[in-house]
Amino acid sequence: MSYWVLRLLIANLGVYFLEQAVPSIVDAFAFVPALVLSRPWTLVTHMFLHDPNGFTHILFNMLALYFFGSRVEERLGGRSFLGLYFTSGIMGGLLTLALQPEAAIIGASGAIFGVMLAYATFWPRDQVWIWGIFPIEARWLVIIMTAMSLFGARTGMGNVAHFAHLGGFVGGFAYLRLATGRSGSRRFRRQTQPLAPRIETTGGAIERWSKIPRDTLHEVNRDELDRILDKISASGIGSLTPAEREFLDRFSSRH
Repeated sequence: MSYWVLRLLIANLGVYFLEQAVPSIVDAFAFVPALVLSRPWTLVTHMFLHDPNGFTHILFNMLALYFFGSRVEERLGGRSFLGLYFTSGIMGGLLTLALQPEAAIIGASGAIFGVMLAYATFWPRDQVWIWGIFPIEARWLVIIMTAMSLFGARTGMGNVAHFAHLGGFVGGFAYLRLATGRSGSRRFRRQTQPLAPRIETTGGAIERWSKIPRDTLHEVNRDELDRILDKISASGIGSLTPAEREFLDRFSSRH
């Protein structure tokens, strides 16, 4: 489990158990759109609160954070992952403020939906197993969740913050475009400029990448590392995409 995912899990669970002892903190720190000017901090604090009368709310959110979060954090880095998480959660609150101002919301769902969107962006064809039985590609999972949230927001279905979910997707999309779209594309272009081979030989790059310590990587990143190195062996370094080169450079620069 990655560094910040573990700490977010601990924080959310810790607050949940605190709610059992002091139920009043839910009302004190929930996001109420009508009170946003007098309690602006609730745009953040509501993300750490969950329904104190049942365990399924926090269970599903934390399971999603556990399954999707670590790989996204490894890909983005800790600081950018936190930026994604909080931007998505805050945008969930802001969209609720704009479109459903009479609602009060709690829960990390907006932040989690942003993390799910990031996972589907980086690994769209990865299989996600619903209930451990039904396989679905990550991209289709996000599309289905978006459709369900749109339908729920339109019909008012259930006691669910549908606009917070949609806001999480919007915030996640915007953050990824800003954090990895512009700066990322510039970095990729620098890595593939004609001058690069004169600075570091092909053999030197391969040697550096081959020294990445596999044992220190998350399991999913070990698999990705092996896949890319096998691709180099089979097709040469010229077959790498900018994203694959960035992946290798990210982890080789840490050691």
